[in-house]
Amino acid sequence: MTILHPGSMGAAVAAQAIGARRVLWVAAGRSSVTTERAERAGMTPCTSLEEALAASDAVISICPPHVAEDVATEVAAHAFNGLYLDANAISPQRMERIASEIRPAALVLDGAIFGPPPGSGRSCRLYVAGDGHAAELVHTLFKDSAVEVRGAGAHIGSASALKASFAGFQKAARTLAGVSHALADAHGVADLLTEEAKRMPAQILSDPEYLPSVAARAWRWGPEMEEVADALRDAGLPTEMAKATASVMARWEKDKDQYDLSLAAVLAHLREEP
Repeated sequence: MTILHPGSMGAAVAAQAIGARRVLWVAAGRSSVTTERAERAGMTPCTSLEEALAASDAVISICPPHVAEDVATEVAAHAFNGLYLDANAISPQRMERIASEIRPAALVLDGAIFGPPPGSGRSCRLYVAGDGHAAELVHTLFKDSAVEVRGAGAHIGSASALKASFAGFQKAARTLAGVSHALADAHGVADLLTEEAKRMPAQILSDPEYLPSVAARAWRWGPEMEEVADALRDAGLPTEMAKATASVMARWEKDKDQYDLSLAAVLAHLREEP
């Protein structure tokens, strides 16, 4: 098996597969930091991608999302005919393009990793979508390891969509927290913001049943976000996230005070132009 390329997550995932099999990596052109990381994980270096692919029945791509397609193109150029698992944080559309490029020579799986780099008492979840037989092979690779393989359906792109759905909230929420704290700090109320935040419900993403009540109030929350944007602008802070929130809420304006709408209905309204 080959892992392209062993960053902190890739090397940790590789270490979970080592023991059951040899895990290769391509050393050419990589930094000393990457080399040290791969060595600590117990990976076996190869001098070229061609050498690694010739000795592998499976390839797992774990790299920065903006180079995921380039990595797949390099693999496709060697007519690799094993299992190709793309486990990068990419859009479903990019995943579909990668699959079309790798196929029909190789089996392709769409993957998404959740959680920290596995090891030292930590585990992660690896969701895979695509051919069922190929998914079983991945289960075998990480049997009894700190990588928990879970299914995300048969459609290529489903695992990537899951990752995008989660990351879209997680990363944006943390970024928005930074902007909120900066605004509060500019007005000398940072401690009070922290105190109020401790009273907030923690299950925002895991309990979507409250969303109809958000849609019902969006008609007045949208203008409030415009006021937030003004406050941010005056403090020299970026206004884009507040403006974007107001724009999204405009799609729920027709749901004004309709607290009995279904979750399915309010989600569908987000797909409609205001």
